[in-house]
Amino acid sequence: MKGREDFTLPPRFTSRTPPNREQCLHLWLGDWPWTPAQRTGVTGFPVRSVDMQRATDNITIRQGDTAIIRCYVDDKVSKVAWLNRSNIIFAGEDKWSLDPRADLVTKGQLEYSLRIQKVDVYDEGPYTCSIQTKQQPKTSQVNLIVQVPANIYKVTEDLTVNEGANVTLSCLASGRPDPAINWRLLNPSAEPLDGEEYLDITGIMRNQAGRYECKASNDVATPDVKYVNVVVSYPPTIKKTQSSETPVGRVGTLQCDATAVPTPEFEWYRDDKRLSNAQGINIQIIGTNTLLMVANVTEEDYGNYTCVASNRLGVQNASVFLYRPGTGRDINGSVPASQSLWLLLVSFACLFLKC
Repeated sequence: MKGREDFTLPPRFTSRTPPNREQCLHLWLGDWPWTPAQRTGVTGFPVRSVDMQRATDNITIRQGDTAIIRCYVDDKVSKVAWLNRSNIIFAGEDKWSLDPRADLVTKGQLEYSLRIQKVDVYDEGPYTCSIQTKQQPKTSQVNLIVQVPANIYKVTEDLTVNEGANVTLSCLASGRPDPAINWRLLNPSAEPLDGEEYLDITGIMRNQAGRYECKASNDVATPDVKYVNVVVSYPPTIKKTQSSETPVGRVGTLQCDATAVPTPEFEWYRDDKRLSNAQGINIQIIGTNTLLMVANVTEEDYGNYTCVASNRLGVQNASVFLYRPGTGRDINGSVPASQSLWLLLVSFACLFLKC
């Protein structure tokens, strides 16, 4: 092998018990603990000095990047090698490692640095630059630390729950160092929520529905972000009704608005009879709003109508009125104040006149 000089093996290294890699490297560097008898026939080595990194040096690098582990020598060093733990990577310029990502960075005889491309987590650990000097072998150890960007590998899928249920959202992430995990509900305020890998919501309410953001970060790269859409189901609530004061022969329109998840279904009733699009009746449903239109109103059309909103979680109804002008009902189905005052005055007059 290039750069290696012939040497005499110690007596215990016979053809049946060849030296292992580490012993070979010691022999190649000339630092094997020979006995005086074993030193017979061993060629001495020329000597050079070395300027090395401290043994406590750390190199931190991101996964996938290229690491260069520096080792500087001068022209008085005889032999030099790179090891990772007990594995020889280079001995002189001879490559012992089969890893194609590893090579040497040299500038004449002054630099003997190890370059590892596309670094991965299994490359992490101690690397030793071993040097033969005049007095004794010297080593410089550098610890390679590989950082891995945060990666969310499991997150709760979109879900639908009933109002009042207990909900747990999970967001599991990996990375080196361990990533911090933060949650937000992306409503207008988007304030941070108390939770890490697991976000617990006790008795979820309808205003807690929406898109939840999980962010994992460890300052190695851009944070990883995932989203969970949470739908909160609840029964219908009729929020608004609109009665109609309509003369005979005109079109009367009754309105009913409800809120619910899932979207409510609507029905209209007159007394106990369900109404449909027939015989001058036109029913329109637009989302959470419904209209009942009565074409060419007659005396028989005046009265109380019932709006019914329902979904799988419940039912709610409300009364809506179609009445002739001046009959004493406002659009909400109550007696107008002016009409009530007139009736009160008539009652007092009857009492006074004893009618």
